Amino acid sequence: QVQLRESGGGSVQAGESLRLSCAASGDTTGLYCMGWFRLVPGKEREGIALVKRDGSSEYQDSVKGRFTISQDNAENTLYLQMNNLKPEDTAVYYCGAGPSVCLYGLGGLPNFMGSGTQVTVSS
Repeated sequence: QVQLRESGGGSVQAGESLRLSCAASGDTTGLYCMGWFRLVPGKEREGIALVKRDGSSEYQDSVKGRFTISQDNAENTLYLQMNNLKPEDTAVYYCGAGPSVCLYGLGGLPNFMGSGTQVTVSS
């Protein structure tokens, strides 16, 4: 089993930045792909960024150029640097991991997910 714990959410003004962290623990040896997903009430969950252990990454169009995903393999920690935040970025952000992220990318449901961290952006 894998446990994921997000942190770093908060309330900011439009244009400001936040950095989310996700600490992975448990059986992390097979976590070749990890990503960030978000959920807005009334909307479907969406994948916004993923990274593979080889360092390659993929982003949803709405966050390209503003968000950067990175990982520290030695610390089993995933990050999401979010710059120039917009009100439409307001959501609960989840860290996800597992083979399904590798197979299905941003459109898949991760095998493992954390409990989420709230990000609120006001205009």
